[in-house]
Parts: sequence; structure tokens; C-alpha cells
Amino acid sequence: MRIDKYLWCIRLFKTRSIATTACKKGQVKIEDNNLKPSREIYGGEIIIVRKNQINYKIKVIGIPESRVGAKLVDLYRKDLTPKEEFERTELLKYSKDYYRKKGTGRPTKKDRRDIEDYYETNEEDV
Repeated sequence: MRIDKYLWCIRLFKTRSIATTACKKGQVKIEDNNLKPSREIYGGEIIIVRKNQINYKIKVIGIPESRVGAKLVDLYRKDLTPKEEFERTELLKYSKDYYRKKGTGRPTKKDRRDIEDYYETNEEDV
């Protein structure tokens, strides 16, 4: 089975065209090698997929005939993604929300000056 079709069948991507685009962009790898969407996939291989700033590590257990239901996905893959990957995205989310809340508008003149001062002091340290 093609890698793009497999990723779609195990519900990692919503559509097959999104899975194909991810392969073309180099977000799907086996043994640190970028894959073409047409590459055949076999049982026992470990796939690394970068999606939403998380590197998912998936072991191929079986090849489904077609797209499977969400409850049956674990029959065909084993998720080996370390918990640190998910924790890192949580930290990233908190760091973004620390300064300004989403939807509060543009920075004020004082905020902009503070940001410029911060960047100027960090450039002097380098």
C-alpha cells in the first residue's frame, strides 16, 4: 500500500491529498529519509510524521484494506510517540499566551517600545 494512502487509512490525515502534500513537503520519514507519496509501506516499518509541531512515531502492524473506523485504528498501527513531544507543545502553547491574550488587538505604543528594547538588549549580548 502507498504511504499516503496508509496514513489516510489509519486516520492520521483527514484527506489523502493532505497526506500526499505532507509527504512531498518532507514531513513523513522512514529512517531519516524523506518519502515520496507513492512509496510502498510494509509491516514492521517505523514511520515518523511531523504534524502540528509533533513528531509522531508510528510502527506499522498491518495494512488495512481501506479506511478504518477510529476504534479499529490500533489494529494496524502502534503509536510510539514519546510523551515529551506532547509536553513540549503544551509548553509552547503556554509561552505564546503569556504576554498577550489572543484577540486583544494590536500592541500599544508602550508594548512596541518594550519589545524593541528587549530585542536591542539581546542583540548586544550576542
